[in-house]
Amino acid sequence: MIASTAVPDLGSRREQRGTIIRLSLAQALAGANSTVIYATGAIIGAALAPDKALATLPISVFVVGMAACILPTGLIARRYGRRAAFLAGTAGGVLTGLLAALAVVLGSFWLFCLATFFGGAYAAVVLSFRFAAADCIEPEWRPRALSIVMAGGVAAGVVGPQLVTYTMDLWPPHMFAATFLVQALVAVLSAVVLASVRLPMPTTAERAGGRPLSVIARQPLFIVAATCGAVSYMLMNFLMTSAPLAMRMCGHSQEASNLGLQWHVIAMYAPSFFTGHLITRFGAGRVVAVGLALIGISAAVGLAGIDVAHFWATLVLLGVGWNFGFIGASALVLECHRPEEKTRVQALNDFIVFGTMAVGSFSSGGLLTAYGWDMVLWVSFAPLAFAVIALLLVARLRRSPSIGKEAVR
Repeated sequence: MIASTAVPDLGSRREQRGTIIRLSLAQALAGANSTVIYATGAIIGAALAPDKALATLPISVFVVGMAACILPTGLIARRYGRRAAFLAGTAGGVLTGLLAALAVVLGSFWLFCLATFFGGAYAAVVLSFRFAAADCIEPEWRPRALSIVMAGGVAAGVVGPQLVTYTMDLWPPHMFAATFLVQALVAVLSAVVLASVRLPMPTTAERAGGRPLSVIARQPLFIVAATCGAVSYMLMNFLMTSAPLAMRMCGHSQEASNLGLQWHVIAMYAPSFFTGHLITRFGAGRVVAVGLALIGISAAVGLAGIDVAHFWATLVLLGVGWNFGFIGASALVLECHRPEEKTRVQALNDFIVFGTMAVGSFSSGGLLTAYGWDMVLWVSFAPLAFAVIALLLVARLRRSPSIGKEAVR
């Protein structure tokens, strides 16, 4: 294994647990940002866009914001520490809410897109909480720390949709304007929590950066980890982006859409309470494989019908599949770098993941409006098959005594 078992001074076990709990709470608060944008982005886009084909563009811009800001965020973390990067991200979250509310009041589609770009930057920072958790604890507990922090998203799955439901009509006639003002307040609360988080500062070796990224990125294990993480996240985003608008097109209510999205987000994060244990017991590769299988089943269920129950079942299965696929892939990434390389390699991995998401997000809206919900579901099987083949090939290489695990890495 490449990662060293040496860890910096992390304080007592009690202090480590306190840090993990704070990161999980911050995840719960900050995760509402993404949920609000996914629940409202396509609907606001359809109302404000100059062309209905651009309805999902705000969500696509959200994903572009994630991809564009993850590398600068990694640079801030490497030079000034993860907490500085986290606080910069929450500032972007506050700006998201304020700009989005103003865009709704003014009826400005392009200002709303700018707001979702900052929302993507915030979401990119929030997703790096999982790797910060791995920094705060001994190596043997890292998979569980990853999953515990991700479990904070369960609360986000409740807070986000309910926030939309109870605030969307508070400022008539500007639907959703109050929602984004409350979202900005929630980002402020997340910043308060993060201000008290104790995280190791970057070492001199970490600032130096370690091996060239080109060397690390050529490792078969890293290629597969990034591929499976990217496909899991892209397909989750690809289907979730279209689902609220598809439900509206099929005659279902906004409340039904909000509730489906709520259970989807809960399904994304609730398995995190035991995903780390499954990774420790069965290995990250097997957990990723189950996740990819569940994503495929979710698409098949969606093809079976367009009732509310079909949409909800699709979203729930998609959420669980994303959890296994993404957290399992994240655990594989931890095997691909030395301690001093962690922020650079983790940022590269997330850049690949979010860049791939952007492709899926931009194509989702066009496919939905031009060909319908069934076509969106059928297209999802192609990248899924690619990820499964890549995972099987590396599993075969790692079992080969003539090649060995180190060569695969």
